[in-house]
Amino acid sequence: MIVSLVYVLLAILGLGFLVFIHELGHYWVARRQGMRVEAFAIGFGKPLYTWERQGVKWHICMLPFGGYVKIAGMQKEENKEPSEIPDGFYGKKPWQRIQVAFAGPLVNIAFAFLVFTVLWMSGGRNKEFVEFTHRIGWVDPKSALYEHGVRPGDVIQKYDGRPFNGFKDLLLAAFMSEETTQIEGYKVDYQNGQRSDFNYTLRTYDNPNILNKEKISTIGVLSPASYLIYEGLIPKGSPMLTSGIQPGDRIVWADGEVVFSQQQMSSLINESTSFLTVQRGEQIFQTKTPRVKVGDLKLSGPERGEIDDWQHEASLKGRLQDLYFIPYNLSPTAAVEGRLQFIDEEDQVKAFQKCTRCAYFNPLQEGDQILAIDGQPISNSYELLEQIQSRHVLLITERDPNAIGKVLWTEADSQFEQFGTSDLEQIVSSIGTKRPVETSGTLHLLNPVVPKPMAELALTDAQRTYLVNELAQTKKQIEKIQDPQRRADAFEKLEKNQNKSVLGIPLKDRTVLYNPTPQQQFSDVLHDAWRTLYGLVFGYASPKYIAGPVGIVHMVHQSWSVGPKEALFWMALISLNLGVINLLPLPILDGGHILFSFIEIFTKRPLRSRTMERLVIPFVGLMIAFFIYITYHDLARLLSSIF
Repeated sequence: MIVSLVYVLLAILGLGFLVFIHELGHYWVARRQGMRVEAFAIGFGKPLYTWERQGVKWHICMLPFGGYVKIAGMQKEENKEPSEIPDGFYGKKPWQRIQVAFAGPLVNIAFAFLVFTVLWMSGGRNKEFVEFTHRIGWVDPKSALYEHGVRPGDVIQKYDGRPFNGFKDLLLAAFMSEETTQIEGYKVDYQNGQRSDFNYTLRTYDNPNILNKEKISTIGVLSPASYLIYEGLIPKGSPMLTSGIQPGDRIVWADGEVVFSQQQMSSLINESTSFLTVQRGEQIFQTKTPRVKVGDLKLSGPERGEIDDWQHEASLKGRLQDLYFIPYNLSPTAAVEGRLQFIDEEDQVKAFQKCTRCAYFNPLQEGDQILAIDGQPISNSYELLEQIQSRHVLLITERDPNAIGKVLWTEADSQFEQFGTSDLEQIVSSIGTKRPVETSGTLHLLNPVVPKPMAELALTDAQRTYLVNELAQTKKQIEKIQDPQRRADAFEKLEKNQNKSVLGIPLKDRTVLYNPTPQQQFSDVLHDAWRTLYGLVFGYASPKYIAGPVGIVHMVHQSWSVGPKEALFWMALISLNLGVINLLPLPILDGGHILFSFIEIFTKRPLRSRTMERLVIPFVGLMIAFFIYITYHDLARLLSSIF
């Protein structure tokens, strides 16, 4: 708690420092141009301490952030026009005023470049691989992009015609409400290494979260790829306790698929499938097959009777219709005799439809002999029935310290798939055979894992209390949704989320060293600021996502918790944005004073105070309203993250 308060204080002081150096730039140039500076305040509010030096009143104010410089002639004095005050701001030549107005933003811009240089010379910052990868981690199965065959592991090269630089481009695009988005890249077959280019222009759609509170625009790319590295201790009661996983292991494969993200992993372990080893003639192969309830199948009397006999042989309790089976008619020796029919025709189509880009999907044929299920050898159908009642997940990990050590961000993407596809194939092709290969190269096959719902894990009292409170809060939020259909959908999503099975171990991403040149960092931040500003002006982005003072303090506070370098970067980013925004040609900003000066250069006469007031006052009102608006959304986001 104390550490967090210190970070908040550092964040406030950091923001105040940026405003202070901005005003210091105005002050220094104004004095050099012969302008009379009446006051310089450090902070805002009631002065706590005041002194005077060289005709300038210096104040240290109650609120320890920000500041201001009061230059004579900035406001109308008595009956004089601002231009009639010789040593005042508007009493000087336009080019002198331009220098003073430009000095503040210039100091902020120069400070940003200085910090970027310091970060570069100090070796850069530690970041996560997920921020810079071009690989897709998860695709919405209901999206048009998925229908086009794009899958996790495929690579994005361009997004909206611009070079793709990482996840920040996805985030920025998510807040832009453009109707269509173009995506270019290539698909990767991780079995044989083949690649095929793709280029699609797709309509964006809203992907709401579980509460339907925030809707993010997407074409189907829901997350980037990430490493899944296990570190730490396996919690008590975790399904992974007997798996054989070791600290530092990276999960690279699960149930027939190379894995690229937590979302994909969650989807795989919650699939109702089984991994079979099958002999067809002289060939032995592995395939996935649906794991379905007997009650969902349209069985004849003899078929039902045979499964009932196997239930008794396997000593399985419960109703027959509640047992799991595969949608094939089997002989007593687990040889395939044909397909079974589903009661629901849609289930029939889903069970046997061709799986696009599935490495291990080969529908069974009559005469196929099932040798093993989930790596466990069987010799008859009642053993298959017994084994299939529990959902087993097969996992392969990479056990190589060099493969998960720190690497430059520019090289991390190319190293992601260097886990040895030939070693992977050697292990997988041996699963369920008489001579299984458990280790090949740096890859290791773990013992089969039976995932559990979160509620069944051995949680501490504090963890369980947290989950209960979080569930109660989520239900309250859902109940506030007025649309009955959206409310029902939200409750359905919540229920599915509560019943999801998990592996029960912490998985983290790989650390990469991010150290671009100062010029590149400067250019990237400036480019992002321009895209955001462009989106705001032309209505592509909502202003509610713009951070105000509260949001900025929160971001800098979060960055301090990561480390001093991260905090410095955010200081530089905010400073550069502060400088750029102040150069906008709006009457209440420095850019407005520059604009007034250029108008005077072309018209050869100064603007009258009444004209300036008519221009400034409406913008002051708009600025106050905008400040209240973004502060409201800052507080709403902050409170929602806390509660």
